[in-house]
Amino acid sequence: MKSIQLIQITPEQLQKMIMEGVKIQFDELKKEFQPKQPIEYLSIEETSELLKVTKTTLWRWTKDGILQSYGISNKVYYKRVEVEQAMIKLNK
Repeated sequence: MKSIQLIQITPEQLQKMIMEGVKIQFDELKKEFQPKQPIEYLSIEETSELLKVTKTTLWRWTKDGILQSYGISNKVYYKRVEVEQAMIKLNK
């Protein structure tokens, strides 16, 4: 085991140095480990209302691959994040 000798350092200075090192490591960990946001699913009605389009337009966009739909039983859903990402910026 290695031994380290600390000369001319007060306990307060040592504590401050340790705390700064721990804070740096903690900040780096916080960057990597963000809490996972739950996926929000929207129904056909909610999605068409959000985009202010008819259900027929929504169906066509899904058929054309503009939007991705997900289903369970006989229900169809859209992921909110994917609907928002499908929006493209227009240069005016």
